[in-house]
Amino acid sequence: MLLAADVTKRYGPTTAVDNLNLHVDRGEVLCLLGANGAGKTTTVRLFLGFTSPDEGEVSVDGIDPAEDPVAARAAIAYIPENVMLYEELTGLENLELFDRMSGGRRSEAEYVDILAAQGLPAGAERKRVGGYSKGMRQKVGLGIAAARQAKALLLDEPMSGLDPSAANEFAQAIVAERDRGAAILLTTHDIFRAKAMATRIGIMHSGVLAELLDVRDVDANEIERIYLSHMQAGGGASDR
Repeated sequence: MLLAADVTKRYGPTTAVDNLNLHVDRGEVLCLLGANGAGKTTTVRLFLGFTSPDEGEVSVDGIDPAEDPVAARAAIAYIPENVMLYEELTGLENLELFDRMSGGRRSEAEYVDILAAQGLPAGAERKRVGGYSKGMRQKVGLGIAAARQAKALLLDEPMSGLDPSAANEFAQAIVAERDRGAAILLTTHDIFRAKAMATRIGIMHSGVLAELLDVRDVDANEIERIYLSHMQAGGGASDR
């Protein structure tokens, strides 16, 4: 679903992504860990078609997002660090609006069920989004993705600022989307939530995918040790 092959992206003298190779298949979650400036957000932007690679190829469901961004984005749901919703509308109204804009036609009861499945508290769907916590907003964002039955989800630091309970609920919702068959690429600083959600974890440093780990082979403490070793050593490609 998501493929980057020998991708390099530069901004002036800065190489934001350096010879990146990764793929995410349906039913997989690839979590990218890395410090700020590691290239994680640039990677997401490449798949969204917001920027184009200087070298290499990027594809979403076989479509180059730089050449045909409309077709590529039709397969994608994007959840940024701060989900932008209409403040004066309720969570239910936001979900219905965004779904109908994508061609969806569901009953009110179905929309309520979708939001409940993301963990939105009962009754909150009929309250204005302007009074929502960040965690509640993220759940509406996931509800929009679930309603669209998006083939791929791109999430850029979606758990930043969430309290532990909200982060745990969000991680459970991501696992549900993974089990539905979505291909998910998620950036985060949260090693322990990454372990809970991911099928694979990538560690990025200075634009390089320095390590790629199968979560079945490592526990959270080992992931942290490997992550810190790359941060301290300055990265470097690995075939692990």
